[in-house]
Amino acid sequence: MQAVILAGGQGTRLRARLGDLPKPLVDVDGVPLLQRQLEALRGQGFADVVVLVNHRAEAIRAFARAHDNFGLRLRIIDDGEPLGTSGAVMAVLDQLAERFLVLYGDTLLDVDFGRMVAAHAKSGADATLFLHPNDHPHDSDLVELDESGWITAFHKYPHASGTLYRNLVNAALYVLERGSLEPFRGKPGPRDFSKQTFPAMLAAGSKLHGYVSLEYIKDIGTPARLDQAVADLRSGRIARSRHSSLKKAIFLDRDGTLNVEVNRVRHPDQLQLLPGVAAAIRRLNQGEYRCVMVSNQPVIARGDCTLAELARIHAKLDTLLGLEGAFLDAIYFCPHHPDGGYPGEVAILKRHCDCRKPETGMIKRAVLDMNIDLSRSWLVGDTTSDIETARRAGLRSILVHTGYGGLDGKYAAVADFEAADLTEAAHIVLRQP
Repeated sequence: MQAVILAGGQGTRLRARLGDLPKPLVDVDGVPLLQRQLEALRGQGFADVVVLVNHRAEAIRAFARAHDNFGLRLRIIDDGEPLGTSGAVMAVLDQLAERFLVLYGDTLLDVDFGRMVAAHAKSGADATLFLHPNDHPHDSDLVELDESGWITAFHKYPHASGTLYRNLVNAALYVLERGSLEPFRGKPGPRDFSKQTFPAMLAAGSKLHGYVSLEYIKDIGTPARLDQAVADLRSGRIARSRHSSLKKAIFLDRDGTLNVEVNRVRHPDQLQLLPGVAAAIRRLNQGEYRCVMVSNQPVIARGDCTLAELARIHAKLDTLLGLEGAFLDAIYFCPHHPDGGYPGEVAILKRHCDCRKPETGMIKRAVLDMNIDLSRSWLVGDTTSDIETARRAGLRSILVHTGYGGLDGKYAAVADFEAADLTEAAHIVLRQP
């Protein structure tokens, strides 16, 4: 496998930290960023690395020579003038492998590259993009996926007022097929992957796959972001974000816990966050809890709402949380309903299943997807069905007094704790060992 590092930036915003150094050599807790990237690639079996540079190219070459190219087949290519992220790759496409990994020279990351490449190969995609939620989606380039993980749209920042998008951010890490890029060579002027090339590929019918992961990847192109990355490195947060590390999680019911209970939300206009919810989730994000929504959504089986409409409802949820610096790591929902007889119902979804709470199918799926440690995790909800789900899954539980407040009376399950709302529930979770 071959990797390409795009390292041509001047680092204007980091000038005070760089001094005379080129941007890829910025100090990250005593080690130049480029060195961290090269050693990470070598440690995961990469032997062939191409570094595309522009500003202070000779300083980067001298750095590599001083370290014997880090034991890699390392080629440092100066593209001569700024060509943009895509333009730089297109200019050397003939020198690249049939399949290659692309990472940006201003990102600190700890990602299982092999796992991503395997997902790309299994999907048969022309390109695979690493996506993740973040705490500022309103000023990020966002990507839209269908139910199978295929990219259907790109939403460039800035976003128009009132738009509703899921919090899936393009994190600038790609697996690309050289042959899939060939038709897009030779375009005039600097070209950017996210702004020009990927949208053009999508419009032309290319298959672009979204690889959603919660592993650590952060742009450190400003002093504040660099300082945060160094803090994350020193605290161990980066290592704890690896897929191989067991995670603690908060499983969150939706209606009555996150948003006002209105007896089946059918349209985005009906979704209104409960007071303090975004701030509570932000605190849990900062406490390194994976925030995972698990919700029964019988509106789909009953025919009250389509999957596309539900996606817009969840896009509003993501948007409202993002505006306050909070995010959900994942959303799982059950579309089934066991009872029939509703006008417009979807017959194939009218059945008993293993995902409708209090069954634990959604919990089990999240455990596999995110490597969650149930013994350190919680479920917060407003019904006895939520509390029974927690009991069956081996989770600690908190019953909130919002929504139904436990008065649904369906199960005899007793919560480990009770709280007035999610704000108090977050306080309970964060003060526990």
